Amino acid sequence: MGYDVLMPELYVFMLAAFVGYMVITAVPPLLHTPLMSATNAISAISVVGALLVAGSSNSLVTTVLGVIAVAAAFSNVVGGFILTDRMLKMFKKEKK
Repeated sequence: MGYDVLMPELYVFMLAAFVGYMVITAVPPLLHTPLMSATNAISAISVVGALLVAGSSNSLVTTVLGVIAVAAAFSNVVGGFILTDRMLKMFKKEKK
Protein backbone atom coordinates (compact mmCIF):
# COMPACT_ATOMS: atom_id res chain seq x y z
CA MET A 1 0.00 0.00 0.00
CA GLY A 2 1.61 3.21 -1.14
CA TYR A 3 1.82 6.61 0.46
CA ASP A 4 -0.46 8.11 -2.21
CA VAL A 5 -3.26 5.69 -1.26
CA LEU A 6 -2.92 5.84 2.52
CA MET A 7 -2.78 9.61 3.03
CA PRO A 8 -6.23 10.48 1.56
CA GLU A 9 -7.79 7.69 3.60
CA LEU A 10 -6.17 8.98 6.80
CA TYR A 11 -7.23 12.52 5.92
CA VAL A 12 -10.88 11.45 5.51
CA PHE A 13 -10.73 9.46 8.76
CA MET A 14 -9.34 12.39 10.75
CA LEU A 15 -11.84 14.80 9.22
CA ALA A 16 -14.75 12.45 10.00
CA ALA A 17 -13.54 11.99 13.58
CA PHE A 18 -13.27 15.76 14.07
CA VAL A 19 -16.70 16.50 12.59
CA GLY A 20 -18.28 13.67 14.61
CA TYR A 21 -16.73 14.98 17.83
CA MET A 22 -17.92 18.51 17.12
CA VAL A 23 -21.47 17.33 16.35
CA ILE A 24 -21.76 15.14 19.45
CA THR A 25 -20.37 17.77 21.82
CA ALA A 26 -22.92 20.28 20.51
CA VAL A 27 -25.85 18.04 21.54
CA PRO A 28 -27.29 18.75 25.00
CA PRO A 29 -26.97 15.84 27.47
CA LEU A 30 -30.77 15.51 27.65
CA LEU A 31 -30.89 14.48 23.98
CA HIS A 32 -28.06 11.93 23.98
CA THR A 33 -30.27 8.89 24.64
CA PRO A 34 -32.89 9.65 21.95
CA LEU A 35 -30.09 10.57 19.55
CA MET A 36 -28.37 7.25 20.24
CA SER A 37 -31.54 5.26 19.71
CA ALA A 38 -32.25 7.08 16.45
CA THR A 39 -28.82 6.26 15.03
CA ASN A 40 -29.04 2.47 15.42
CA ALA A 41 -29.99 2.07 11.75
CA ILE A 42 -27.01 4.16 10.65
CA SER A 43 -24.75 2.03 12.84
CA ALA A 44 -26.15 -1.10 11.22
CA ILE A 45 -25.20 0.31 7.82
CA SER A 46 -21.71 0.93 9.23
CA VAL A 47 -21.50 -2.75 10.23
CA VAL A 48 -22.32 -3.81 6.67
CA GLY A 49 -19.68 -1.44 5.26
CA ALA A 50 -17.10 -2.65 7.76
CA LEU A 51 -17.86 -6.27 6.83
CA LEU A 52 -17.27 -5.42 3.18
CA VAL A 53 -13.92 -3.81 4.01
CA ALA A 54 -12.86 -6.71 6.25
CA GLY A 55 -13.82 -9.28 3.63
CA SER A 56 -12.19 -7.55 0.68
CA SER A 57 -8.76 -8.98 1.63
CA ASN A 58 -6.82 -6.41 -0.37
CA SER A 59 -4.06 -6.43 2.21
CA LEU A 60 -3.43 -7.35 5.82
CA VAL A 61 -3.83 -3.72 6.90
CA THR A 62 -7.31 -3.37 5.37
CA THR A 63 -8.40 -6.68 6.85
CA VAL A 64 -7.22 -5.72 10.35
CA LEU A 65 -8.79 -2.25 10.12
CA GLY A 66 -11.98 -3.84 8.78
CA VAL A 67 -12.17 -6.22 11.74
CA ILE A 68 -11.62 -3.31 14.14
CA ALA A 69 -14.35 -1.36 12.33
CA VAL A 70 -16.75 -4.33 12.60
CA ALA A 71 -16.11 -4.58 16.34
CA ALA A 72 -16.54 -0.83 16.89
CA ALA A 73 -19.71 -0.57 14.80
CA PHE A 74 -21.23 -3.69 16.36
CA SER A 75 -20.55 -2.41 19.88
CA ASN A 76 -22.21 0.86 18.86
CA VAL A 77 -25.33 -1.00 17.71
CA VAL A 78 -25.50 -3.10 20.88
CA GLY A 79 -24.94 -0.04 23.08
CA GLY A 80 -27.68 1.82 21.24
CA PHE A 81 -30.17 -0.97 21.83
CA ILE A 82 -29.21 -1.17 25.50
CA LEU A 83 -29.73 2.58 25.91
CA THR A 84 -33.04 2.45 24.06
CA ASP A 85 -34.25 -0.38 26.29
CA ARG A 86 -33.20 1.56 29.38
CA MET A 87 -34.98 4.66 28.12
CA LEU A 88 -38.18 2.74 27.43
CA LYS A 89 -38.10 1.15 30.89
CA MET A 90 -38.08 4.63 32.42
CA PHE A 91 -41.49 5.34 30.89
CA LYS A 92 -43.20 2.10 31.94
CA LYS A 93 -45.64 2.27 34.78
CA GLU A 94 -44.90 0.00 37.68
CA LYS A 95 -47.49 -2.67 38.54
CA LYS A 96 -48.97 -2.48 42.01
